[in-house]
Amino acid sequence: MNAEYLLKTTWYRAVKCRKTIFKKSGTAAKSLLTFLFIILTTHAFSQNNLTQKLEAYMKGQNAVNQFSGTVMVTRNDTLLFQKAYGFADYEWQVPNTIDTKFGMASITKQFTAISILQLVERGQLKFEDRLSNFFPDFPNGDSITVHMLLTHTSGLALDFEELYLYQTSLTKDSALTYIKTLPLQFKPGKNLAYSNVAYFLLSQIIEKTSGLSFGDYLQKNIFDILGMKNSGLNSNEKIVPKLARSYYREGEGFFKNPYINWEVNIGLDGMYSTAADLYLLDRALYGNSLLSASSKAKMFTQYNKAFSDNGFLDSYGYGIFINPYFNHGHEMLTHSGGYFGVMTTMDRYPEDNIFITVLSNNQSESHWIAYGLAGIMFGKDVELPYIHVQKSIDPALLSRYAGKYGSFEIIAKNDKLYLNTMNVELIPESDRKFFRKDNPDRTFEFLYNKKTGKRSMILTKGGVRETIQGAKVQKKSYRL
Repeated sequence: MNAEYLLKTTWYRAVKCRKTIFKKSGTAAKSLLTFLFIILTTHAFSQNNLTQKLEAYMKGQNAVNQFSGTVMVTRNDTLLFQKAYGFADYEWQVPNTIDTKFGMASITKQFTAISILQLVERGQLKFEDRLSNFFPDFPNGDSITVHMLLTHTSGLALDFEELYLYQTSLTKDSALTYIKTLPLQFKPGKNLAYSNVAYFLLSQIIEKTSGLSFGDYLQKNIFDILGMKNSGLNSNEKIVPKLARSYYREGEGFFKNPYINWEVNIGLDGMYSTAADLYLLDRALYGNSLLSASSKAKMFTQYNKAFSDNGFLDSYGYGIFINPYFNHGHEMLTHSGGYFGVMTTMDRYPEDNIFITVLSNNQSESHWIAYGLAGIMFGKDVELPYIHVQKSIDPALLSRYAGKYGSFEIIAKNDKLYLNTMNVELIPESDRKFFRKDNPDRTFEFLYNKKTGKRSMILTKGGVRETIQGAKVQKKSYRL
């Protein structure tokens, strides 16, 4: 049901009820009813205003940044915004709808982790179990635990896409044979690095432990329990109704996704779902239908704090990020995914009871779009997407902006400005505001306090502004 329609209907019913009761009530009852009516009316129009802001933001993402996909935002079990944009099939101009199915990419890892936690609950598995328990001849298998696989601390390779992107005839056993030849990134348990290989192996551990295929396990133990009727595993043969095709961006154009062998690209990836189905998972994680309170506590624990990663991978639990650096200062549980056109995110703010999911089939930056939507939900002044126009400015200004701003370095060279390396050029749209040439949705505005000599940079991502302090300038004879 449309959120705006629901809010208006609630208000109109309240008006009708108020008129009826007023005819039959005394003064005290009328006063109480008036007070309650004001509260309901204020809340309804506040919700409606929030919905309008969310819609305006997404309208800009579609019109300016060509967002294609679907969005859903809820709070306190109330649907605030849900809408689909763009095309599920570019060639046939088939529009996306709110029940279009999208590839999940790495959101699949959350389902893999839940499956492992269920098997541990049932006593079929332990977090301390060694990889060699399941694959006896796996190199360093005695040193790698299930816990390490879940938390990206196993040292295993990032990926094995050189197999599933190019080989149509490929089995899980042959993929496993190849994975065994890949060198470790570091000694198991001594560092952290994202590993899709680890989550593929977790999917195989699930199969060996449960006696079910990975897809059948998810169906029986998660999808069927929650009523997720529009979720499943991708297939190179099976026809899936309402499944969006995916398109990756290259420059200004869009291209069809390459072939992906879905026989082995599982555990790390492989799922499709809808926004509404992910919402069912969100609701379930407030209860115990999938996992006990003890298992959820384990899932939502930050295990990697010993390895600093600026609030990103060091915030990882089991298949999920807990309060990463982009959490707006609110408790956040999240996972995003991205691979050849697929860009997805599922953000949960448990203390605020807010759920946001953004699913894209044309490589739109779902994680930063969700960040912008959350900013709106938390009352921040979020900048709407707009078309950036390059402006000619005095090249002498550029050297004034160069320098360190937190972890960023602004480089001025050859009458141009760059971010961190010479590969990322910043284009001026005013004397002090710039945008990335490769990503216009990032803007950088440089400020200078004449009295203190301090300078700062306002970085805008997904429309949310962040002020980053820079080093003091040596000369104060100019104003930025």
